[in-house]
Amino acid sequence: MNRLLAAALTVAAGAVLAFGASLGVVALLNATPDQPNVPLVTYETAGRER
Repeated sequence: MNRLLAAALTVAAGAVLAFGASLGVVALLNATPDQPNVPLVTYETAGRER
């Protein structure tokens, strides 16, 4: 019974740590500023008349 209890506590502790780590990763991703969506290269259409 002691082994079963130790295994159950280990699984529960691992689940809690994984959940906490996932919340930490999401918090870090939300903390980074948004990058501007500006293209580095633009192409103009040559010879096109309107």
